[in-house]
Amino acid sequence: MVRTRIAPSPTGQDLHIGNLYTALINWVWARKNKGQFIVRIEDTDRKRYVEGAEKRILQTLKNYGLDYDESVDKGGEYGPYRQSERLDVYKKYIDKLISQGKAYYCFCSPERLTKLREEQRKQGKMPRYDKYCLHHFSKEEARRKVERGESYVVRLNVPENKEISFNDMIRGRITINTNAIDDQVLVKSDGYPTYQLAVVIDDHLMKISHVIRAEEWISSTPKQVLLYEALGWKLPTYAHVPILRNPDKSKLSKRKNPVWASWYLSEGYLPEAVLNYLALMGWAHPEEKEIFSLTEFIDVFNLKDIKPVGPVFDIVKLTWMNGEYIRRMKDEVLSKKLFDFFKGKYSLNLIRQSVPLVKTRIKTLKEYDKFCSFFLKAPQSYEKDLSHSLDILRKVKAKLELVGTWKADKITNEVVSIAREEKIGVGKVFMTLRVSITGKKITPPISESMEILGKDESLRRIDDALKFYQA
Repeated sequence: MVRTRIAPSPTGQDLHIGNLYTALINWVWARKNKGQFIVRIEDTDRKRYVEGAEKRILQTLKNYGLDYDESVDKGGEYGPYRQSERLDVYKKYIDKLISQGKAYYCFCSPERLTKLREEQRKQGKMPRYDKYCLHHFSKEEARRKVERGESYVVRLNVPENKEISFNDMIRGRITINTNAIDDQVLVKSDGYPTYQLAVVIDDHLMKISHVIRAEEWISSTPKQVLLYEALGWKLPTYAHVPILRNPDKSKLSKRKNPVWASWYLSEGYLPEAVLNYLALMGWAHPEEKEIFSLTEFIDVFNLKDIKPVGPVFDIVKLTWMNGEYIRRMKDEVLSKKLFDFFKGKYSLNLIRQSVPLVKTRIKTLKEYDKFCSFFLKAPQSYEKDLSHSLDILRKVKAKLELVGTWKADKITNEVVSIAREEKIGVGKVFMTLRVSITGKKITPPISESMEILGKDESLRRIDDALKFYQA
């Protein structure tokens, strides 16, 4: 069975948009192959652990509709799914590696390690551990030091000058010489395993068939291959997806762009639009479509078709795509989404009436507020000076007071008639009316907006504008 996973660390505010991309690819590959998608929490970095981050990560995945089959909140056959609850599991295998000579205890102080790295850099060498503790202490001596309570870490015993190869579904065969690999720490001084050790043990025991992750982990893979070999386990299938980049090709980072996946939802981007856009990162639809459903993505996607070159995550393009999704949405569906997004700030009835007026203008749900907030509150100030248009405004008000059936077409007819009578441009009269009613120069069609506001409220606002400039 195809079993994929993501293993986020609760060390930030939420799920990174790059991790959401990786989650999407894992999810789609599992669903395409009638497999299972697992979420494992890698919380062994206790110094950077952020309280509440785990809960936010899982909620964000749910908010985007990426349902998972096993995790800390769902359980499953291969739990526990939180690494901090698997320490006994790791100890069993680290003891085995040490007894085989594939790993060893290291007692070097931070001061010695810093001095060693500085000396190596001065000599133009790649900083790496010199196996001092492996050569200076027998296994028995090392164990006695451990039993005496001396501080230690456990390191991987990387063989010298060995070619390590593995196949990558996206990049083909990758080979790295061990001379470029350090004796990685497998167990930290606090007793917690590092990523390198835990990921191998967890992926094997949880029967992960495909390890789909970001390309930044390629350099770590040979160390994990060594661990698989040492433990006598079969390698999973690897696929390293490209990391997302800014338009200037730099790595996507919070210094330049919003990177938390939940931010996009809070700004009114639709989950389906964000996932659609992420699907196009390094991959192209066989029919060159830009907009397609998740169901269609599952049907046509193949891991081998992802290009290894870092794709550009352009928020401008995402915003355009989000606008397309909004325009294609049925009015009733959009109305309910807006009602939920604004948490009752706007009544569902008001949203239903105004959606047809703004649907083609907004690119995010949040932009609805920019166009429609005037429905809730009369203007306190005006974007355009109306002091030279008060006579026109009085005539408009007088005409509108006589309107019987308060409908948009009746309002429009009266405004047009005044423009003709006064020999003034129709646009100018409408602009004066618009600003008096909304305070803004750019709004939904003003006649339709006034129909929604009602006759009494519309006339009251015109009156307020006249009083504002007469004061």
